[in-house]
Amino acid sequence: MWITRVSIKNPVFATMVMVGIVVLGLFSYARLGVEQMPDVKLPFANIITVYPGASPEAVENDVSRPIEYAVNTVSGVKRIYSNSREAQSQVFVEFRLGTDITRAIQDARDKIALIRSNFPRDVKDPQVVRVDVEDNRPTMSLAVLSPTVELRELTSLTDQTIVKTLENVPGVAQIDVNGRVTRQILIQIRPSALASLGIDQVMTAVQNANQDVPAGRITRGHNDSVVRVEGKIKDPAQFGRIIVAQQGGGAVYLSQVADVIDGEKELDSISRINGRPSITIDIRKAQDANIVETGRGVREALQSLKQRLPQDVEVRMVYSQAEQVEKSVNRVKSTILEGGLLTVLIVFLFLHSWRSTIITGVTLPISVIATFIALYAFGFTLNMMTLMALSLCIGLLIDDAIVVRENIVRHLGMGKTHPAAAREGTDEIGLAVMATTFAIVAVFVPIAFMKGLIGQFFFQFGLTVAVAVLVSLFVSFTLDPMLSSVWHDPAGSRFSRVPWLGRFMDRVERFIEWVHAVYGRMLEWAIAEDKRRIYVPVVGVGRALRTGSLRALKPRWATISHRGIVLWTAVAIFFGSFGLLPFIGKELQPQVDESFISLRLNTPVGTSLDFTDSKVREVEAVLKQFPEVLLAMTTVGNAWDGRNYARINLKLTDRTERARSQKDIERAIRQALRPIPGIELALGYDRPIWVNLLGPDPDTLKRLISEFAEKVAKVPGIADMETSEKALNPALSIRLNNDAAADLGISVQQVGATVRPLLAGETVTYWLGPDGQNYEVNVQLPKEGRRLASDLGNLYLSTNKRGADGQQRMVPLRQVAEIVETTSPQIIKRQDLQRRVALYANAEGRPSGNVGDDVKKIVDATILPPGYRFAIAGQQEDTQESMAALVASLGLAIIFIYLVLASQFSSFTQPIAIMASLPFTLIGVLLALLLTGTTLNILSMIGFVMLMGLVTKNAILLVDFANRARRGGAALHDALLSAGQVRLRPILMTTAAMIFGMLPLALGLGESGETQAPMSRAIIGGVLTSTLLTLVVVPVIYTYLDHLMEWRRTRRTRRAATATHVAAPAHAAPLTPAGAPAPGDD
Repeated sequence: MWITRVSIKNPVFATMVMVGIVVLGLFSYARLGVEQMPDVKLPFANIITVYPGASPEAVENDVSRPIEYAVNTVSGVKRIYSNSREAQSQVFVEFRLGTDITRAIQDARDKIALIRSNFPRDVKDPQVVRVDVEDNRPTMSLAVLSPTVELRELTSLTDQTIVKTLENVPGVAQIDVNGRVTRQILIQIRPSALASLGIDQVMTAVQNANQDVPAGRITRGHNDSVVRVEGKIKDPAQFGRIIVAQQGGGAVYLSQVADVIDGEKELDSISRINGRPSITIDIRKAQDANIVETGRGVREALQSLKQRLPQDVEVRMVYSQAEQVEKSVNRVKSTILEGGLLTVLIVFLFLHSWRSTIITGVTLPISVIATFIALYAFGFTLNMMTLMALSLCIGLLIDDAIVVRENIVRHLGMGKTHPAAAREGTDEIGLAVMATTFAIVAVFVPIAFMKGLIGQFFFQFGLTVAVAVLVSLFVSFTLDPMLSSVWHDPAGSRFSRVPWLGRFMDRVERFIEWVHAVYGRMLEWAIAEDKRRIYVPVVGVGRALRTGSLRALKPRWATISHRGIVLWTAVAIFFGSFGLLPFIGKELQPQVDESFISLRLNTPVGTSLDFTDSKVREVEAVLKQFPEVLLAMTTVGNAWDGRNYARINLKLTDRTERARSQKDIERAIRQALRPIPGIELALGYDRPIWVNLLGPDPDTLKRLISEFAEKVAKVPGIADMETSEKALNPALSIRLNNDAAADLGISVQQVGATVRPLLAGETVTYWLGPDGQNYEVNVQLPKEGRRLASDLGNLYLSTNKRGADGQQRMVPLRQVAEIVETTSPQIIKRQDLQRRVALYANAEGRPSGNVGDDVKKIVDATILPPGYRFAIAGQQEDTQESMAALVASLGLAIIFIYLVLASQFSSFTQPIAIMASLPFTLIGVLLALLLTGTTLNILSMIGFVMLMGLVTKNAILLVDFANRARRGGAALHDALLSAGQVRLRPILMTTAAMIFGMLPLALGLGESGETQAPMSRAIIGGVLTSTLLTLVVVPVIYTYLDHLMEWRRTRRTRRAATATHVAAPAHAAPLTPAGAPAPGDD
């Protein structure tokens, strides 16, 4: 090869090229970002609309449905979800991958603007925003606590200092604070006062009194002075002096009709750390933010806060994904180094030379470092995908160098000079090495361009591997031959200074020679034409299929060649391996021991915050009995999920310091909490089993999902199952008497405007405190005045009638309306313009994929009424899409491998012999997964697809050498035996290097080791079995194909001879009409 000859003739030039590559690689590495996964921008939009005081039904009909129909016409919409709660609508729009999300959101805003005038008057403007949060789990969780400072003051510190500081950290998208105890000026209206005074009068008076009004300016000489009327209240007690009305010739003060209290806002959440009251802060990063950089920014902000906060106030980092990512990334970096060292050791054991080992091993660091250039150029980061790709590549990157160096050493053994051996040895093996590398690239290109979300994540993985192996090919054809030509092994014994090492190497060499001898005898037996009479347990399969009778299946003796025995045995093993599938679990991705458990608790719908808190305290008491729990962060209630919701996040001791795994602890927690009545428990943030049921009628949906849940509950492994259909909230409906109300000039809007602030409370103005913080001034009835339905009926409304004194007449609500006790759903869910109910569940004791398959069978067997349908969602949906994408990638990989091999060998049939090794990878993959207890997941499947390119390497080496031997005049039998003996050592070396290079990953040690292990375990198992079978089966198939081609050539020759014989009379001498020879013939 010209590139090899240039390198050998110009060693300094070749060296400088490599040095330049290393310098650029290190420069690029220093500038690469670090994150957990590749930056995948998910095209989601969120439309939030507030409808004060409205029931979930009203929110659905008046807000959610119109918005759904409007945005459904936006280009690129894939799916629409909506949640209608009391006073709030949330419409969640999922767009197809690749959609211009900025343009799509603007289109959605334009569509909503067209229907804005149709909304009820009280509906606020819809807020259309891009979903910038990566997932449900917080990126970081903090706790603010103090032994001396009250929660009210801690809340002020949190809002004014801590949160504002954290909001300025680059990458922070959302901050949620729970456990606030917020100062509030409460104006509690006395119900008796409402008989003569409208609530709107009180609210208007307070608003008008608490404001500064600009009054212009005056000019005094050369100066202008601004004039303003100061009305802002300085002391909360002054609110009581506000005049709210004039009655009976005198002023009515606020203190006469209400109690003004400088108090605290009604709690909507409670937070604790290990039982101590605290304020908790959940931080979520932006989608395009780097998690490690964001984490560092938050830690730096916390350090700066220490100087500004009181000494007895502590801001504790409870949980940090950024720290987990850093540990995981550092662990993968370690596996790269460990795998590299093991690979170099394998090379040394086979080559018995330090110099040969260095010449071969130098390919590893150069290839890895050079790959950083491509990562930086493509805008990639150091994440789990790119680093795992490099770690899995360690055994591959040295393969080409091993084959080249081993062949150069073989040529040196023929007595050639070092430059000649380097040049001719590389030229001889060049085609095979290129074919193996291009076959690997042919596999990873489809992986890089898989469709869907899984394709987005594996894009960087595929390109990283492809670039790394191409760089290793370049180094193997340039640096390795050059070093082999100028850096010679010293004469004499190589281990004279370390005799014990020499003796060890002799034993290794004798073992390798023994393997050569055993393999030689095995191969000679396998390709021999001899036949054996064997007892076949079942024959006549074809006859049984034709006749449809099992009687044709009979055991009998048969005569079969050695080649047939080998081939049919391999085929039987291949099909027999499918019998292992039922014993291997399935899931989307492996479960990781993160030393972190999250518990979601729900009490019955409608329960108070105090009741939920009492149940949570029972749970906390049980959790204290677990020695593995290092810290418990509790949040009871929040504004979004309601007061019957709670979450407890547990930080466990390090996995190396406890005897039980996270799964075992989760199982024990479920058992321990089961006796506590009145709670629903679910572990984790997202549950893998998720089935939606869509349809028009809410009652029918409720009945169908209940029947479906009864069936699902019987599936082995189902845990934490619940449906979205909860018990209905108790509610009171105010049904206006239209005639009576119209006579008094009372409208529905007026009733709502009067009742809503009295019951729910309404902020009418803000009071500026001495600390510079604005505090809400809230108007509301006291708690004792809003407990019973009769309290509601006693509320007074303003009318258009006036009494004898000229004052506006007030009437109680019960006079113009009927108050009926009823129920209302807590939340109404919709999907794709239909009502939706859902079933969620975790898996315990069985892989989630297997549990999901059982649930899917129930879905398929359930007959629904017309207009109703199931929709699989969550991990089950992702698994189906991912497996479909992988099957498509597998098919493309096989096609591309064939195209590469056919081009390299200039043959349509020889690639078949090489690719015959592909099916035998399945045997090893399934065995490895079964023996290691690994599930069949997306990562192990990617490993199986990778094997399509890896296992062809050995077959290519065998076939290429056999072709060369036959072109040199060797017979088929001798060529195959020679190819087997000559190529056995490099095959064993590359296989061992590949296995030991991936071994650190396969062990699954360290942080997130469970994520990295499945792929490497699948590859190791597949490489082992395919290598063992390839060494025997590929030569056998080669003989069959050669005989087939020989038969075809013979057949064509016979046809040509027959055609020539038939055509011969046409060229004979023409006869005269009388049958005599033509004139001039003898």
